Amino acid sequence: MHILHILYVIQSKQYLSFYIGITSNLRKRLQEHNKGLVFSTKSKRPWILIYCEGYRSREDAKERERKLKKHRTAWIRIKERIKNSLLLSPTKF
Repeated sequence: MHILHILYVIQSKQYLSFYIGITSNLRKRLQEHNKGLVFSTKSKRPWILIYCEGYRSREDAKERERKLKKHRTAWIRIKERIKNSLLLSPTKF
């Protein structure tokens, strides 16, 4: 299967905040975040990748991104699944 679209979650090492996005080139996009080329994340560098999901359809990836950003329960479920990968205590979500 060829994955074209990646939903990703990055976390700021300094501020512990999260950013959710979609890309077709994850390595390049993470570099852009860490070089300060993304307006919404440049003030909270450096970033680390903590989670990603692959999709063949951009529409499916976009729908998942909206769900994670809008519905708190979907985001909490992700954080529960990856609690040992986060840069904060699992009790602080």
